[in-house]
Amino acid sequence: MLRKRWELDMDDPRAPSLELWATLDAAERARICAALPSEYPRASPPEGDRHRRPKQSAIDALGEFFRRIRRRVYLSSELPIYYPGERMFAPDVIAVLDVEPHERDRWVVAQEERGLDFAFEVTLGGDAKKDLEENVERFARLGIPEYFVLNARSARLLGYRLDEESRRYRAIAPQQGRWPSSVLGLDLALEGGRVRFYHGSAPLLEAAELVGRLETMMDELTARKEEAERSKEEAERSKEEAERSKEEAEQRAERLARRLRELGVDPDEA
Repeated sequence: MLRKRWELDMDDPRAPSLELWATLDAAERARICAALPSEYPRASPPEGDRHRRPKQSAIDALGEFFRRIRRRVYLSSELPIYYPGERMFAPDVIAVLDVEPHERDRWVVAQEERGLDFAFEVTLGGDAKKDLEENVERFARLGIPEYFVLNARSARLLGYRLDEESRRYRAIAPQQGRWPSSVLGLDLALEGGRVRFYHGSAPLLEAAELVGRLETMMDELTARKEEAERSKEEAERSKEEAERSKEEAEQRAERLARRLRELGVDPDEA
């Protein structure tokens, strides 16, 4: 029986089915992964800073948080994702926990032996139906544990968590204005039309905030160093002045002793 061959359709690139993947050797799998497109064809033009900033802020904040707690996480934006036999897609932000965070050109689920843990989309003026309806059904079917959507136009945040029994998403109910993510161990909040991540009561710092805080700390350290140097210089000047005063007093005493001797008075007996 001839084995079914895998062929790449550039109009609809897909990874092989699991059935076909199981029949391939390592070299064939590597060849297929390399052939899968690493660029995502846009169905609509870019949507500007209101679409870009939430994605970059999320990656910066999450990357710094997981670095500090020393837990490996792979984060990316608009990376082509290939589930076996499925149409390729590229969420605005993805997270996969406890994997090597090296650079990737694509995520092939069969090769990585892992699907996505977390997906985040920002919808502004594009295909809202895709983000708010189609992805909710599709991501649940693919088994992605959590999916969040920021509707930047209406300043609305929606969260979904997979129900393992029904294999369907259930809406995450906000608690005091925060949407808990069990995958990330964080809360998401909507502040000023943008998403903010919280660990307990503490907000995760975004890149600009982190830079600002580091600059403030550096300024404070520099000021303390300069103050310490000034104090040292003042102490050295005080020591020098004390030594000069002592030397001058000794010189005056010596001059006085000579004058007394000239007058016939022994200063040591005076």
